Amino acid sequence: MQELLTLENLIALGLLTLLQAVLGFDNLLYISIESKRVPADKQAMVRRWGIDLAVGLRIILLFAVIKVIAYFQDPFLHFSLPRFIEGEFNIHSLIVLVGGLFILYTATKEIFHMLALDELELDDNRKRPVWVTITWIVLMNLVFSFDSILSAMALSDNFWVMATAIVIGGILMIWLSDHVAEFLEKNRMYEVLGLFVLFIVGIMLLSEGGHLGQLRIFDQAITPMSKATFYFVIFALLLVEIVQSRYQKKLIVRKQLYAAKERT
Repeated sequence: MQELLTLENLIALGLLTLLQAVLGFDNLLYISIESKRVPADKQAMVRRWGIDLAVGLRIILLFAVIKVIAYFQDPFLHFSLPRFIEGEFNIHSLIVLVGGLFILYTATKEIFHMLALDELELDDNRKRPVWVTITWIVLMNLVFSFDSILSAMALSDNFWVMATAIVIGGILMIWLSDHVAEFLEKNRMYEVLGLFVLFIVGIMLLSEGGHLGQLRIFDQAITPMSKATFYFVIFALLLVEIVQSRYQKKLIVRKQLYAAKERT
């Protein structure tokens, strides 16, 4: 216990907790949107159970990765069609790639659903069992876990420091999940922004999975999207949404003033 409380481990714990918070943003957004698939009175419970189970499985995954890191990194799937496509995948790259595909599919499907005006009255029919939603939250949390776990292993070699950071990150996610869900519920227009953020997350995971799998399409290597590019795109989307929202309010006020003048 005294070894855990050394200055070096405390600094590592602080950095890892911050890392969990930053890398957990897209995961938290996914959880908030996914929880809307169950009845309203069960959404908070779904978020808590999903995060609780995911944190437990993330610690188990951390232990497994530490023990069998070479197996996760050793390629086992090779394919090659010269001049068309070739790749060399390991477990890590396949999980990231499949996770990116699923998030891309989920975000695209929800965006098209929001555009289908004739389905606005059918939201209740799209509700699904609680256990199914919790399962998807846990599975997708594990997809997001790989980056944070491998990054954590680069900062510390102490299992308990990394596990403590994961637990603290989970507690923060439970606390923030309700606030994020309430914000999206009160500001429905930001839900569109959230879906496009998930769309970009899917693209980022696809590019990262392709890069890890040494994927080449038409002799062009897949280049991963950098975290700096990702956060810049998110910032630009948020800025556009804020400016557009304020400008729309300004136009509404101007329209009301013109209508008032015409009546007088």
